[in-house]
Amino acid sequence: MPTLADAADLLAQAKAKHVLRVANTQSSPPWSMLDADNQPTGYDVAVAKEVGKRIGVPDVVFVADSFKNFVEGLKADKYDLVMNDLTPTPERAKQVDFGEPYGVEDFRIFVRTDNSDILDQATLKGKRVGVTTGSSNESWARAHLKDSDIRTYDNGGMVFNDLGSGRIDAVIISHFGGMKYANVNHLPVKEVGEPLIYQLSAPAMVKGQPALLAAVNKAIADMMADGTLERIAKQYVGQNYDMPGTIAKAKAQKE
Repeated sequence: MPTLADAADLLAQAKAKHVLRVANTQSSPPWSMLDADNQPTGYDVAVAKEVGKRIGVPDVVFVADSFKNFVEGLKADKYDLVMNDLTPTPERAKQVDFGEPYGVEDFRIFVRTDNSDILDQATLKGKRVGVTTGSSNESWARAHLKDSDIRTYDNGGMVFNDLGSGRIDAVIISHFGGMKYANVNHLPVKEVGEPLIYQLSAPAMVKGQPALLAAVNKAIADMMADGTLERIAKQYVGQNYDMPGTIAKAKAQKE
């Protein structure tokens, strides 16, 4: 039975309704989170708002959901786009379409500051390692940490609380996300070892939406070219972070 997403041109539909529905976790700093007024904010939120303006749907409504639900949520027409640090993996690309990347980050190992036996990937053997359910760090951990006890959590705040309290030994998460949780929650944690993997993030949408895909890709390309992505990254990710340059490096490494 075809879903509404299969039957409709989602870009035309969004323009007719004057609303673009964008999913994010609202618990993945600095990509998406809630501000002091309980409103969505962060790098991905700002990029999504700008994409909405550029594709002709400036009223962007954010739908809170978890990584594990994003693909099914798109297929069930709960939202038009997912923009939340979502990595375009081959497995996900079988089920949804991805636009051009607009973000990138490196994934690291975080441990308590008093931990001295976990130094790198090899020393995670036999350890309890926390990851976010349905995220690419979960799939990476399951593929590369066969001798570790992988524990899954629905959001990064929960996994870091358990790291801080000693319920788990390590967390695999992005450098940015990990540092944000550590600083905001005043947790006694630190990064160890070299980055495990570089991961691009891109907007995801249900398959069979060429108009929406083309419009989103043009918006991202224009934002890359006119300095908008760089400006938003400096505001939310860090003044010294070269988002366009790092995206280019990550794409070159993948190729």
